[in-house]
Amino acid sequence: MMHRNGWLNDRFVTGFAYLFIALFAMMCLYPLLLTVSVSFSSEQAITKNGYSIIPQEFSLDTYRYIFANSGGRILRSYGVTIFVTIAGTLGALLLTSMVAYALSIKKLRYRNIIAFICNFTIIFSAGLIPWYIVNVNYYGLKNSVLALIVPSLFNVWNMFLLRTYFAHISPSLYEAAEVDGANHFTIYWKVALPLSKTALLTVGLMYALQYWNDWWHALIFINDRDLFPLQYFLYNILSNVNAISSGRIPSGASGSITLPAETVKMAVTIITIGPILFLYPFVQKYFVQGIMTGAVKE
Repeated sequence: MMHRNGWLNDRFVTGFAYLFIALFAMMCLYPLLLTVSVSFSSEQAITKNGYSIIPQEFSLDTYRYIFANSGGRILRSYGVTIFVTIAGTLGALLLTSMVAYALSIKKLRYRNIIAFICNFTIIFSAGLIPWYIVNVNYYGLKNSVLALIVPSLFNVWNMFLLRTYFAHISPSLYEAAEVDGANHFTIYWKVALPLSKTALLTVGLMYALQYWNDWWHALIFINDRDLFPLQYFLYNILSNVNAISSGRIPSGASGSITLPAETVKMAVTIITIGPILFLYPFVQKYFVQGIMTGAVKE
């Protein structure tokens, strides 16, 4: 009898857990579905009836407006963002993993001092103006695609996550490689990295999202429209639509055209997050594994 009651309790708890997770998933999915629906609705229907989970009046006018007013530049901005994301992620992974591997070696001289300096930059910074002067006057990062890559090449939190992962690798593997005549770079490249694919994918996803969503560096460093990344390009379109719709720009500047002020916000969101939505499910399991591995210590 007690066994049967325990079995029923387990079934009840499992069913409740599944129900709770399903409801929570629906709560998370609802805003996304609402965003997609509004982006494919007409501005008149949204103004009259408000937001709806199903488009009350299906329309592609907002997407036509965005792509027509871009003059083909939106595809170029997509290319800039894709290049910056790929190149920046690979470069950031290389630099971050090299520093993390070095700090995971306990016999590294001044290891604690280097770690303290890295950690110090999380708490204190020189400020925006000195940072801008160094990047522009000393590094020459002005109207250059490098300005979208170099400032984000190293993240201290990601470095510490990788260092924790490298520290879990058995030192006997490193010692065996040293006996075979391998130097530290060979050990890093052929031993540490192949054993840390989960952590590398986790940190790589973080860097990729950071580069993909970045518009701040374009605002600070880029004046050439041909170098605008997708986020900053769409940000300019949205700002112009909001300025005209709010009356900050005289009505004669926009003529008699009714701008899709509400739907364009949702369309910009869908254009921005679309590729990430397709990519994230394939790497999500590695992301969870990497976070758990970096959080557990023995």
